[in-house]
Amino acid sequence: MTKKPLDDASKEKKEFPEHIAIIMDGNGRWAQKRCLPRTMGHKKGAEAVRRTVESAAEFGIKYLTLFGFSSENWNRPEQEVKDLMDLLRHYLRSQISKFHEKNARMSVIGDRTAFDSDIVKLIENAENVTRDNDGIHVIIALNYGGKNDIAQACKKLIHNSDVEKFDVAAIEQGITENLYTAGIPDPDLMIRTSGETRISNFLLWQCAYAEMIFTPTLWPDFGRDDLLKAIDDYAGRERRYGGLKQSSIA
Repeated sequence: MTKKPLDDASKEKKEFPEHIAIIMDGNGRWAQKRCLPRTMGHKKGAEAVRRTVESAAEFGIKYLTLFGFSSENWNRPEQEVKDLMDLLRHYLRSQISKFHEKNARMSVIGDRTAFDSDIVKLIENAENVTRDNDGIHVIIALNYGGKNDIAQACKKLIHNSDVEKFDVAAIEQGITENLYTAGIPDPDLMIRTSGETRISNFLLWQCAYAEMIFTPTLWPDFGRDDLLKAIDDYAGRERRYGGLKQSSIA
């Protein structure tokens, strides 16, 4: 499909979200439909990551968070987990120089203690190499769970503060400042592929007011047009954060 550039008029008409989060679902089903091993689905999914990052950068999205590997994914078959770890190693080795060349920043959220030491070093290298880049910031969630994120934030808050002196608003702010995503604005838009309509323990705190879009497209098939369609949907919604639109108040 021929790539259609966004002209200045199109950009002005759209309300582009600052931060998009994506649950990349459907790799296994994509492979199963084609009688291929699940590994092939994950490899095609990695290609979809590249396409989506490039498209998001083109659209001027500042933050893109991708759910790469959940804390529950360790329960998958041992060989599949091994294949996913090998794919992660390959991605971190092969893509970081490309990220850096395009002024993109990469960071990882989640509990790294379960990963092999070489993977941790690759993650740290990716973050260090791209740390000062000011283009799109791509956040990869690895061994991540939303409940764990909130729990570890509470633990930090209790350890570092006199919580008894805090009011509710201060505690809420304290939790926000101790999440894995501290310093990153909350997602405006969350997309889940594959037709599933749940958020599966992903960014539970951060997505309190995110707009949700669930698409039947399997992740390996997701591309520029799918992302633009989701942004179009987002742009047509009115975000009130629990309040009333201005016309209702007048």
